[in-house]
Amino acid sequence: MKNNHKTLSQFRFKCSTLSLVVGQMLAVTALPLFAAPQQNDNGSKTDIEVIAVKGTYSKSLEKAVDLKKLNLGFSDSVVATDIADFPEQNLAEALQRMPGVTIERNKGLGSKVNVRSLPSDFTHVSINNLATASGSGGRDVEFDIFASEIIQSVTVKKSPTAADEEGGIAGSVAISTARPFDFSERQLVLSAEGAHNSISEQTDPKFSLLASDIFGDWGALVSFSKAQRSNRTDSNSGINFRPMGRFLEASGTRSTQAAAVLQRDAGVTVKNRLDKQETSRIIFQDKVGDRLYLNEQDKWGATASLQYKPDNNFSLTFDAMLGSYQSNEDEYDAAAYSASSRSTLETIHAYDKDTLAQYGILVLTDVSYTATQHEILSKERLNETDFTQYSLNLDWKLADWTLTGLIGFSGAEKTADYANLKHVAYAPSRTRYTQNGGETVVSANPASIDMYNSPAKYLFEAYETELEAVQDDKYAAELNLRRDLSLSWLPALSSVEFGARYTDKSKERDYGALKIQGPKAGDASWVNKRTMADSELALVTDIMPGGAYRPKDLNWLQVSNSYARDFFRYDGFFTPFQPDQYYRVDEEVTALYAMTNFDLTLAGFDARLNAGVRAVDTSVLSFGYHPIQKPDGSTGYTETPVSKDGSYSDVLPSLNLTVDLTDALVWRTAASETIMRPALTDIAYKRTVSWSGFRFKDGNPDLTPTQAKQWETGLEWYLDDGALLAASYFHKEIDGVVREALTGVVKNVEKRNANGTLDGYYDFDVYQPVNADGSYKVSGLELIAQLPLNMLSPVLDGFGINANYTKLDNSLTGASDLAIPTPPEGLADSTYNFTLYYENAGFDARLSYNYKDKYVEYIHLNMYPVYRDAYGQTDLSVSYALTEQLKLSLKGINLTDEATSGYTLNPAFPTMNEFSGRRISLGLRADF
Repeated sequence: MKNNHKTLSQFRFKCSTLSLVVGQMLAVTALPLFAAPQQNDNGSKTDIEVIAVKGTYSKSLEKAVDLKKLNLGFSDSVVATDIADFPEQNLAEALQRMPGVTIERNKGLGSKVNVRSLPSDFTHVSINNLATASGSGGRDVEFDIFASEIIQSVTVKKSPTAADEEGGIAGSVAISTARPFDFSERQLVLSAEGAHNSISEQTDPKFSLLASDIFGDWGALVSFSKAQRSNRTDSNSGINFRPMGRFLEASGTRSTQAAAVLQRDAGVTVKNRLDKQETSRIIFQDKVGDRLYLNEQDKWGATASLQYKPDNNFSLTFDAMLGSYQSNEDEYDAAAYSASSRSTLETIHAYDKDTLAQYGILVLTDVSYTATQHEILSKERLNETDFTQYSLNLDWKLADWTLTGLIGFSGAEKTADYANLKHVAYAPSRTRYTQNGGETVVSANPASIDMYNSPAKYLFEAYETELEAVQDDKYAAELNLRRDLSLSWLPALSSVEFGARYTDKSKERDYGALKIQGPKAGDASWVNKRTMADSELALVTDIMPGGAYRPKDLNWLQVSNSYARDFFRYDGFFTPFQPDQYYRVDEEVTALYAMTNFDLTLAGFDARLNAGVRAVDTSVLSFGYHPIQKPDGSTGYTETPVSKDGSYSDVLPSLNLTVDLTDALVWRTAASETIMRPALTDIAYKRTVSWSGFRFKDGNPDLTPTQAKQWETGLEWYLDDGALLAASYFHKEIDGVVREALTGVVKNVEKRNANGTLDGYYDFDVYQPVNADGSYKVSGLELIAQLPLNMLSPVLDGFGINANYTKLDNSLTGASDLAIPTPPEGLADSTYNFTLYYENAGFDARLSYNYKDKYVEYIHLNMYPVYRDAYGQTDLSVSYALTEQLKLSLKGINLTDEATSGYTLNPAFPTMNEFSGRRISLGLRADF
């Protein structure tokens, strides 16, 4: 199939057309471990003292404060010692302590980064000034693929200049790897660590190295990191609301019995069983699941840098970054689906009519059902992402001119192999809420079963497999010019900048699914005949490493994933890719910008002003297969992918102003227009069809970016020894959020019956992602306090705090079909971080608490908002310098063993209770 794709005349591989264009990149990157002369936002060079921070947390904070003060806009940085020395499992977790930054956790591990609580795909991510490829279907970056040890510095920039690459409404994350001329002398750093997880009871290794040296005008650096992680998560989860329409709209006795039981046991008379506004306000538990996960990660990352720097006026640097991330996850479920296609109400034991009375919602909290669908599932997910990036950077100063350029490639290749062994038993049972989740137990019906101890009752349904392959490539080229000025007629104008950037992005995705239902292809002889007891069984806590199931006193029999893979995958088995799931999107972007920098006096105060505009032209070519019906009534797809073009242009002005009220007090203000391009899965021009529902679902290459008009203002007070007190207020007005909508009708579509006879000609509705009308506003307050406490008293010498707090407000109400007021998905009202540290005579210790308020995770069935509970986590790092070269460290993550929890609408109706345990690590670091 792929060979056919590549013969299309529309296919465009642009790497041969990349050309250098004019402009200057002013994306602010953080200072490296050793600081050299740096260029700030107004284009001037600033010499910063070279400081070897070598494991000193307070010095890394000082360097980050230096960056913040020098930068013209709003930004925050974290430098190498802070990243490498703080307790973390990946780069995402290292960044969560920065002001306004929170992370999304997946089974206890940080995976994606949110800036000011906006969705992760609202953040633009770059490595060494090159936008990062991702193996996901969107534009968000999965930070867990990056080992934090190979990263030198990260800056989160919240107010852009015209020179910054567009794409981040929330902000931009600029990641930098080390270069040889960052260091003043030869460097060799080695580290090794063992980490123990309290649930899996396994100890995992991690090691890294960095070597750098300078040879005259040349410098070379290499770094490498490799880590293994085993994280077990125990979860009572998947508990959600289901509207009573599930039973009341059913045919036959299921509907009449449900109505009768509601009347008899809850005193509820249903007026119209087809009125969803009525039946959707009578709620029962859809399912309850007990789950164990074991996520085993194996990742490595490497960087290389070759730098030619004959003097401070010329630098040519080649950077390479390679990595691989493998994640093997075993999941074992025992789940009960009350809303099965065979079931209805039998007895209502308890209900709650008061908690959600303001929405007119009655919740059945304890119910016996006639035919619950009990499932025992063995799931396996094998994911691998290979990441590659190469770039060549030029920095050349000629008298009053400065020339900078970039040409580079960033690519990610991801494969995902998924399998699910499914056994099912239908029987009466009783499901009810518990304090922290839910449970399914034996009911009074004589036919009821103990779902955890009845393997012979479970019939084989299928061994389901899925396979996905994603290839994401991005090429970029850039050339920038800056002219320093000294004009007698306009002395305030210090420099002008202009330039452009060209990028070419391509993302291709294949997907397939297949069910095994017998001992060979096309054989379904095992369905509803083979039982779970016919396979090799073991207690789930014996299959998984570690101890007892955490959420409750429970154990059950399972088929291991290793047995399932060996037994059910017959010789010659493979999962074929499906044409209807294929897509490819090619995207070309040309951006031009012009910018002015001023050093001036405002009302007697020294000030710096940056004003500019960025013009962006984007063209999209998208491919996907479209379904057809064949003359015999069977379904198929177009022989080749169908393509469609799209394009849009944007003009993005920006302004940044910094006023030095005193030597220590700085007032900043910024305003800009920014964009976030639509997800490639939404652009992809593939089509799916519901022949019975007379409905097409298409991608939409004509989507335009979500746009934001934003401004921010704040005060920053810089004190001695890296102390900082800062407060800022920001406001964003966001337009064009992508939503699905009816966009048209295809008239007179021929529809055939299964035997090939003509059924008729019908009008099919077309649904596509569209840019929704209207806008919503997000505003917030951000506070920062970074203080060495000896400024308060000599007794506190060595102690310090690093804290930040972000408070949000927004005007958007989420899309609930029941008109339930709902905050935007993902927005937490408040987040904060607090770190207390101590350093003295080779000893340092840090205790940190990270908090994220509750937020809406999703809106279930477009009706019921599901919240993720507020979560706080305590981490610890203690280290001691054994010698000048050797440092011993002890680190702890989630010391208080916090659980992750959630609920629907009110904490009285929990959806999950999940434990990922604590992690303790011991490490040794050597610097030569």
